[in-house]
Amino acid sequence: MSFIVAIDGPSGTGKGTITKLIAKEMNLLNIDTGSMYRSLALKCLKLGINTLENKEKIIEIAKNINIEIKHNEENQEVFLDGENVTSKIRTKEVTAFSSPVSSIPEVREIMVDLQRKMAENKNVIMEGRDITTVVFPNANVKIYLDASVEERAKRRFEENMEKGINMSYEETLKAMEKRDYEDSHRKVAPLKIAEDAVVVDTTSMTIEEVKEKVKELIKVQNGNSQNCEK
Repeated sequence: MSFIVAIDGPSGTGKGTITKLIAKEMNLLNIDTGSMYRSLALKCLKLGINTLENKEKIIEIAKNINIEIKHNEENQEVFLDGENVTSKIRTKEVTAFSSPVSSIPEVREIMVDLQRKMAENKNVIMEGRDITTVVFPNANVKIYLDASVEERAKRRFEENMEKGINMSYEETLKAMEKRDYEDSHRKVAPLKIAEDAVVVDTTSMTIEEVKEKVKELIKVQNGNSQNCEK
């Protein structure tokens, strides 16, 4: 029997950071779905595929791709065909191509199936764009993290600076606005708020405040926090 915490929201709302913190503190398995689409985008780019004109080839790659998400006490690492690509999937080129790749219906079907298999018989926290609406519509806890696009771009810009990614705030904001539009307007599994999801606006909140709010929501739904916490 699984206990599923599903978190959706646009880029830069802190989903990834919060999910990692909650997973560690509440003994939940963290599955980063975004890294899976990024890994596919990276492999396509490595093979010289950078447009959806090669849709059939992208689908074929998705069918045979080997993605592993490994956890240690501090970090989550992503392996693509045996190679650690944790940092490589965060470049602006991969970021730009991951949204178009994820819009292909057949690709999403393949990835959703893989995500569900990863979560079988486990207590999981999973974040993405369609976790509450498509991947796990019957999740025990559904949360939608949001924030203003300006604040989200500021966070992503600062994150990129720390990682040595050379991308101006203006570029980051423009890329984020483009990503928001693509994610919310795609025909298959668009980004939207599930009817029964709790919306948390993180614009004026610290990471610690968001973490505590999410933990509170999980505990309430779980009924007994001792079932989840270490």
